[in-house]
Amino acid sequence: MSNETSKRLQTYELTLRDLQDDDIDKLHQLSVAVGWPHRPDDWRILLAVGKGVVGCDMIGRIVGSAMWFPMGDDFATTGMVITSPRLQALGGGRWLMTHVMQQCRGRRLQVNAPRAAHRLYDALGFKPVAVVHQHQGTAIDPDEVPVPAGTRIRPLEAADLADITRLDKAAFGADRTVILGELLACSDGRVLERDGRIAGFSLCRRFGRGHVAGPIVARDTVDAIALTAPHVAKHAGRFLRVDTAQSEGGYTEFLSRCGMPEFDRVTTMALPLETKAESGVCTFALASHTLG
Repeated sequence: MSNETSKRLQTYELTLRDLQDDDIDKLHQLSVAVGWPHRPDDWRILLAVGKGVVGCDMIGRIVGSAMWFPMGDDFATTGMVITSPRLQALGGGRWLMTHVMQQCRGRRLQVNAPRAAHRLYDALGFKPVAVVHQHQGTAIDPDEVPVPAGTRIRPLEAADLADITRLDKAAFGADRTVILGELLACSDGRVLERDGRIAGFSLCRRFGRGHVAGPIVARDTVDAIALTAPHVAKHAGRFLRVDTAQSEGGYTEFLSRCGMPEFDRVTTMALPLETKAESGVCTFALASHTLG
């Protein structure tokens, strides 16, 4: 892979540097320019838990970005790869991703790729492993959703971090302790207890146009719906989003009934390709496309 930190793309002369905390306003302008919903506070969370690079033009304006998010010692997700359509056509996205992949050498990588980016990630060696369905809309109160027999749902507390991290690692396959700690600080959460032990959890936070519910980790669809319902009820009449790898069945039917039909989808791609073992719990809703 190339180590060049400057590159001429036809009329563009770009230089590469690491992301900095004071880039938030410029990064927000970049994401707005391509129609992404991220607010400055959404970028702030990403910079708190991730690393990355930006491409700058001759007068220092940020014209491209790419980030990666370490999870444990051997895994990372990548994302926030943003360039203008023209710069993308000239290879700007590939140049930025090449540097991210160099920084991630030795780690397994995963990305949730929109349709327009499939060719880029395929060329870099990523292979499809799943599809994520983006459900969103004006939330409709689901009324009474029964709590599964033998369980109770209560508010998530800071002291629950170790337990939800354990469940999340079993479902997601990587250690997201730092990320969950950051999300917990700005989220409303619920846990489902069974036989006195935490058996599932859900978080919901401000994001983009409204709120996003996720991650949501549960044993089965019944538990997942019970953990999602309090967030839907709380935000009834307002914009709510849920990203899920569930393609059909009770969970997606529940989301649609609650005013959140499928709006879009992205493809989860991995490098190298690995098959995850069954763990007894499942990630029913992602934290975000970027964080998985």
